Amino acid sequence: MRTLVDIPDRQLDELAAISVASKISRAEIIRRAIASYIEHHRPNIDDAFGIWAGAVEEGVAYQERMRSEW
Repeated sequence: MRTLVDIPDRQLDELAAISVASKISRAEIIRRAIASYIEHHRPNIDDAFGIWAGAVEEGVAYQERMRSEW
């Protein structure tokens, strides 16, 4: 998917220098940066609270297991 993003000239200049030095396109550097950001900011199940704190199974499986006890 293509998207439009405003990037300050200073950052573009630095990005261009990194691109030349590493022989990687600016687009690839930006894709890698986004992937890294997502990886480091993805919500973690361990951050949940209540009955989901420390859950090791998927929500629907947990729900079905709990209902089977009724």
